[in-house]
Amino acid sequence: MTSPAIQLPKTCRVLTTPMAMIDYAGAVVLTQEWAKDRSRPYGVSATNTHGIALARHDPQFRSCLDQFDLNCPDGMPIVWYMNWQAPAMGVEPLKDRVYGPTFMLRCLEQSGDQFSHFFLGGSEELLAELKSKLQMRFPQLRVAGTYSPPFGQWSPEENERIFEAIRASKADYIWVGLGCPKQESWIGSNKDRLPPGVYVAVGAAFAFHAGRTRQAPMWVQSNGLEWAYRILTEPRRLFKRYVTYISLLLFYLVWDRIARRPE
Repeated sequence: MTSPAIQLPKTCRVLTTPMAMIDYAGAVVLTQEWAKDRSRPYGVSATNTHGIALARHDPQFRSCLDQFDLNCPDGMPIVWYMNWQAPAMGVEPLKDRVYGPTFMLRCLEQSGDQFSHFFLGGSEELLAELKSKLQMRFPQLRVAGTYSPPFGQWSPEENERIFEAIRASKADYIWVGLGCPKQESWIGSNKDRLPPGVYVAVGAAFAFHAGRTRQAPMWVQSNGLEWAYRILTEPRRLFKRYVTYISLLLFYLVWDRIARRPE
């Protein structure tokens, strides 16, 4: 799914999703190479337990995630599982996850004025705050455009307007902050129609970097407890989702292992 001249990382299958054995530095270098290509769109996802469990549970979502060129491990439980498999793969274990909001900042920081960026998702006010704060943080940042889509299901006409805005911007990176599973579904289902560029699904990164939502402390993140922190800070919105998909992930990990045991 990419140029043979570019060295791709090995992947470790977590349930049905091939996850890249990659760190922040490797992911930045790889996506910059793709950004230079301009021959087609590339899909990148910072995939967490929610996305992996949903891909195992929902074949339609799985087919969308299968369209991505790179799935980075965006959760410490995923990293721990991948590192358990690492010796059999002959690769070094990962030292950290590739957390979507942090990956976004590292790409912006290392872009300088070489690469331009487009931000899709959130309200007009959120995007204005995000743009202002990012340009203060990275003075050389080239913002090619932003787009605040309507809530709910998008019509084919709305999709065409989004495609045209991205095409006209000639952005190298298109950051898609629509939340899981909408962002992955949109990128995956429209992959053959998207303008060239690197499309990165980053979840709540816009709200974090605009200062609207507080991120979990680093010690919470590194111990795989960010899900608990977010449930405590947004219980009504996130409790059911996190409990459902963490339970599904654990169930499928056990079930699939038992089902393969006779082989």
